[in-house]
Amino acid sequence: MAIYEESLKSLFLEMSFNGTLLSTGTGFLCTSPIGPVLITNRHNVTGRRQDTGQAISSHGGVPDKISIRHNRLGHAGETLLKDEALFDHEGERRWIEHPTLGAMADFVALPLSNTYGGIQLRYYDPSDPGPLFKIGPTAIVSVLGFPFGITGGASLAVWATGFVASEPDADYGGLPTFLIDCRTRPGQSGSPVIAYRHGMADMEGGGTLMSDRSLTRFLGIYSGRVNADADLGIVWKARVIAELIASLKQ
Repeated sequence: MAIYEESLKSLFLEMSFNGTLLSTGTGFLCTSPIGPVLITNRHNVTGRRQDTGQAISSHGGVPDKISIRHNRLGHAGETLLKDEALFDHEGERRWIEHPTLGAMADFVALPLSNTYGGIQLRYYDPSDPGPLFKIGPTAIVSVLGFPFGITGGASLAVWATGFVASEPDADYGGLPTFLIDCRTRPGQSGSPVIAYRHGMADMEGGGTLMSDRSLTRFLGIYSGRVNADADLGIVWKARVIAELIASLKQ
């Protein structure tokens, strides 16, 4: 039985300080003008909650390293661990924020410096998210990540599936986000959010797309729940991730 490509695109992340594990999360790769970049939540790399600024880890530490479980070349479901520093030798942060939203946006791009030694890079392209089939309230969507650090067997992502809960063309909270109703948990921060259809989908412009293969539309990056008591989660839209990537210059 073949493994879905999307199950391999989500990457397990470990954030640490001086070798002490602080938290786990999820990320995914995109190509950019400066080479491959890891896209994940800003709060994963700062170690601080986006809304309050409080430390995420009980240690209170700020991560200085992110360890990425990359796909092993030629061995689907197996990984090789590669470390990436979050700060350069001068102590400046290596991650890059959105050119206009800055720290308000809970997603960043981290240029990859350690891509050698038998790993396979699989990408999402936010500027070309896939077939534009219809996405609106009640549409089924999936969050592909690692809740509580759990994998779906081997290194494969867990598919948490729910529904679009707000109008995707409107901006929730005055920011380029929308809501989903999905039982997500810690560890899924930074997960890609996709709509996945088998063989047939209604298109935005009308009509139905028929295909002999599965169809994927990339919608954005999962950022966390609106509060601890809700299953409503926040998704930053694909278009602003595309803006961040387009702003990267050599």
